[in-house]
Amino acid sequence: MVALKIGIREFRSQLPHYLLEAGQPLAITRHGETIGYYIPSRDKEPAADIASLKAAAAKLDAMLKAAQIDTEEVVAEFKAKRRKK
Repeated sequence: MVALKIGIREFRSQLPHYLLEAGQPLAITRHGETIGYYIPSRDKEPAADIASLKAAAAKLDAMLKAAQIDTEEVVAEFKAKRRKK
């Protein structure tokens, strides 16, 4: 994927937009020379991520239920191990 070139002043002035809406890497330039890159770590739409997390949670709940494991026991065990550290 080719990075879109933008000037440092535009990047600064539009930073909130680029942080939330940038869907591709940006080459930040100063006087026409690239000085850095901004590579977004997520897509524009986090809805797919949320749907994936919900599906994973449902699968985990089903696995725990099938194994007859109480979620409260899991949480209590996690907290106990965490306190030991």
